[in-house]
Amino acid sequence: MPKLTPLPVSRRKFLAASAAAVAPMILPSGVLAQVGKTGANDKLVVGVIGCGGQGKSHLRFLTGRDDVAVAAVCDVDQTHLGQAMDMTNGSAKAYGDFRAVLDRKDLDAVVIVAPDHWHGIMAVQACDAGKDVYVEKPSSKTIEEGQAMLNAARHHKRVMQVGSQGRSTPDARATCDYIRNGQIGTVNRVECWHYENPVGGDPSKNGPAPKHLDWDMWLGPAQWVPYNPDRVHFNFRWMLDFGGGQIRDRGAHVLSVASWCLDLDDKSPVKVTATGNAPATGLWNCPPDLKVTYEYKNPDLTIVWDQPGKRAADHDFGAAYYGDKGQVALKGGDGGCYAEEKAMNYTPPSDGYHAYRSKGHHQDWFDCIKSREKPIMDIAAGHKVATMCILANLSYRLQRPLEWDGKNERILNDESANRLLGSAGRGQWHI
Repeated sequence: MPKLTPLPVSRRKFLAASAAAVAPMILPSGVLAQVGKTGANDKLVVGVIGCGGQGKSHLRFLTGRDDVAVAAVCDVDQTHLGQAMDMTNGSAKAYGDFRAVLDRKDLDAVVIVAPDHWHGIMAVQACDAGKDVYVEKPSSKTIEEGQAMLNAARHHKRVMQVGSQGRSTPDARATCDYIRNGQIGTVNRVECWHYENPVGGDPSKNGPAPKHLDWDMWLGPAQWVPYNPDRVHFNFRWMLDFGGGQIRDRGAHVLSVASWCLDLDDKSPVKVTATGNAPATGLWNCPPDLKVTYEYKNPDLTIVWDQPGKRAADHDFGAAYYGDKGQVALKGGDGGCYAEEKAMNYTPPSDGYHAYRSKGHHQDWFDCIKSREKPIMDIAAGHKVATMCILANLSYRLQRPLEWDGKNERILNDESANRLLGSAGRGQWHI
């Protein structure tokens, strides 16, 4: 990883300046943490990479804690970066290139909140730099990126938490206990519902990027396309080459909880079939409607993701679990999970299954950084869930079912599909 020399930028003049990195803080020895340890003041020193909407949510949480010091913020949009500096009251230093953040020796960890197509490269390089990682869901854009993230975390002995925070909610834990202790018998079917992907985006808005945005850096490893305000920031979700729609956004939450409840973190579907209709108009190319069927063997199980699907409860999204002795639903799947009363009131027997009890998704990550244990949504589980989402979109794009070899992570009898499990990247940006 090349060394970058940060350039000082006046905070007051920052928004009018370039997004170049500013100089590292100089603090007394022992105040800040060494890699993988806490400092003398017991503060975890972190950098936040990506300071848009979700990045600001992380910043609000992190800056409100006494045991965390946000020492670096990074974004390719100077407007976002200036807002992030304000949120830290000037205590953090600002960067336009994430590599300068990773070069800082005083940081224990980084929170990666960049768009999906950046997750793999940033997480791998963070592990190479000796940083623990919190990476937003879905963990990767391609299956090869996910493999590289898992390998990097294990090779460098880094703690990597994926931001599918549903597993850290008491309602998901109660539902997991309820299902794993056989209260609905053997589960043979799960039906997930979610509203459709939006249709929109105006191709006529293509044009030069605003001066406050480094468009080439925003694209990074993705194929070059012209700037369009309907592509950037939150809207990246609705394009297959950047985000991948609801299946990769909320689906990464709902399927994470389902995998936990059914003990599937080390298992894979054997067949994935996705069908949907391409949008008739607009820049966004994710299918408004999408139905995905995941077939498992030993035990036999079918998981269905359906947009819009049939609601099993009064909520925009969730999952219903059907067993041979009954059923139970969990509304939501992200930080807002809502269990049925029968699951919330259930107490597992002393010798029964007791789900991992997270004190909160960030707190679980903090605790594991200190203990060096695996977090509740470790990158291995995150990679399995991301693989489900990736295969769904791949089946939709190819318009055919995919037979999946989960052990070797290859598609059977379909080499043209296997060539799409990774990406060549662009320029210097590749795994």
